[in-house]
Amino acid sequence: MGWCNCITGFRITPDHTASPGLGTLMTTTKTKPRVTSLAPQFLVDDLARSIAYYRKLGFTFGEPWDGFYAIGQVDGLELHLKEAPKDDAARRQRRANEHLDAAAGVDGIEAFYAQCTANGVTIIKPLMATPWGTKDFYVADPDGYIVSFGGRPAA
Repeated sequence: MGWCNCITGFRITPDHTASPGLGTLMTTTKTKPRVTSLAPQFLVDDLARSIAYYRKLGFTFGEPWDGFYAIGQVDGLELHLKEAPKDDAARRQRRANEHLDAAAGVDGIEAFYAQCTANGVTIIKPLMATPWGTKDFYVADPDGYIVSFGGRPAA
């Protein structure tokens, strides 16, 4: 039993030959492929604790899948959390050297920083001006992931 390739209108059989498909032929438009999203996946020790933390940053979450996987969303961006073992030594080394796990751009960086501090987010590097004309700050989540938030300062 074959499957229908709806782009060409041909049915591909198990022996990889093509035969006319059902219905009418569809035309295709050649467009340049583009990546439309990219989301980090953080391995976490306690999914509920991590969801609570990222809610402080403004993320919303649906119901976790099978109690071990959740996707948070904020302003059209996603963060995937998976309850699974991780390498604690590598995590400590990354934190000691301020290696980032993710970086996010923010419009209204000062207001976002104020919101994070008011919500009790763990700030490991306070909001500071950068040599390249932006301001940024770093947070650490309960599993040691370091996320940088940066943006242009208010005029």
